[in-house]
Amino acid sequence: MASLRRDDEGVQGRKVFLIDDHPIVRQGLTHLVNQERDLQVCGTAAEAREALQGVEQARPDVAVVDITLGRSCGLDLVRDLHARYPDLPILVLSMHDETLFAERALRAGARGYIMKKEATQDVVEAIRRVLDGALYVSEAMAARMVHGFITGHSPSGASPIGRLTDRELQVFQCIGRGMTTREIAQSLHLSVKTIESHRAHIKEKLGLKTTTELLVHAIQRAQTAGSS
Repeated sequence: MASLRRDDEGVQGRKVFLIDDHPIVRQGLTHLVNQERDLQVCGTAAEAREALQGVEQARPDVAVVDITLGRSCGLDLVRDLHARYPDLPILVLSMHDETLFAERALRAGARGYIMKKEATQDVVEAIRRVLDGALYVSEAMAARMVHGFITGHSPSGASPIGRLTDRELQVFQCIGRGMTTREIAQSLHLSVKTIESHRAHIKEKLGLKTTTELLVHAIQRAQTAGSS
């Protein structure tokens, strides 16, 4: 866990806890945050269990969470953190398309969503915004959400994948990472029968007829997300 630091005047900055499964991302974010006089990284974690333990010990002022954490789901972690610490601001920082995940993250308890492709200064601004009690999404996403509120349509529901439930989307991502039905069941602490039911619903919603089509579509989607 990173040590706390103080700025030149001896004033301790607001504490940031970073959760990402890539060491180089954690290191880069730590360097970015610790350059700010009013912010400091108080701890990092690579997966959900480690994150829950670390947040309990560090008591940060804000948590920055990735959606994909190895074989665990960042959205589930957001829900767990929000349930345990309802006053803890959570910012989701992810490579995944905000049109598909931002609204889901906010529903799970996050106060902001920003994509990793954004400028580093935008990430710092997003952290400060959620620390100050505001919501943070990109201007484009905010406009989509307002339009969705006015029309009664969810911004994530425009595409077939957007019509998947959070759990179905999670299973779909696991399929794209090459996990078997049994592995997905073990990872999500669900029965094999439940995962099979989710797979059937996913195929129906995406208009796919066979398991092979589902696997190919999930892998292609995962590769697209990974290259963004």
